[in-house]
Amino acid sequence: MAKVWFITGSSRGLGRSLTTAVLANGDLVAATARHPEQLTDLAEKYPDHIYPLTLDVTNPTAIIAAVENTMEKFGRIDVLVNNAGFGILGAAEAYSGEQVRSQLETNLYAPIAITRAILPYMRRQRSGRILQISSIGGRVGSPALTIYQAAKFGLSGFSEALAKEVKPLGILVTSIEPGGFRTEVFSSMSCAPTIEGYESTVGIRIEQFKSSNFILAGDPDKAAKVMIALVDHPEPPVHLLLGSDAIGRIKQTSTATNEEMEKWLPVSISTDAATP
Repeated sequence: MAKVWFITGSSRGLGRSLTTAVLANGDLVAATARHPEQLTDLAEKYPDHIYPLTLDVTNPTAIIAAVENTMEKFGRIDVLVNNAGFGILGAAEAYSGEQVRSQLETNLYAPIAITRAILPYMRRQRSGRILQISSIGGRVGSPALTIYQAAKFGLSGFSEALAKEVKPLGILVTSIEPGGFRTEVFSSMSCAPTIEGYESTVGIRIEQFKSSNFILAGDPDKAAKVMIALVDHPEPPVHLLLGSDAIGRIKQTSTATNEEMEKWLPVSISTDAATP
């Protein structure tokens, strides 16, 4: 039986690659986007399999309506993919309050809200797969992306806790944590105002992202195939890194984290209460 997918941010980047691959695989897709007219070609090619929906993921009322309309259209939701997101580059102190809120609302609050809206249906079905598109930036912090990565760290943590909560209900959760993929995600990032003093950290990082020599390793079409296979796996991972760059950063960071823990171990255990 064909699965029903609910994919946010389906008109661009990784979301577009995944939506296209899912349709080619014969499944059904509720494809949400701010501008669903960008899905016209897919709607013409797969008229009975795609359900384009306008959705601003930061609008709670619109989220409920999109989920209810999908249930009315297809009768079930088997796979949720929270993919919509964006980032703004800059120093932590440089962002406006609105820039901070917008990143947290889109990258953290929205996937939590959409997950919560769909969970009751999956709970009643006693089945479902949830793929949260987090980032290697949800595991390893770096300059120039503090707010974006704060949201992604939160999403990875939410996903890990949720996986333990819903597994007995037949719902399996995976936090997808890609490295750099060849989409427009970095080239389309806007920047907060420049602040003196961050040239060697934030400044260098922004130059790297904006450079024409900045080559990303990941192929979004290959990532889409992995995710399609993942939802059929009986024991999917709670965290799945995608890309050799993501693996390299985790290995490097794990070594540094363990070394730091061992160095400070006496201080850490010194806070235990005395044995009565």
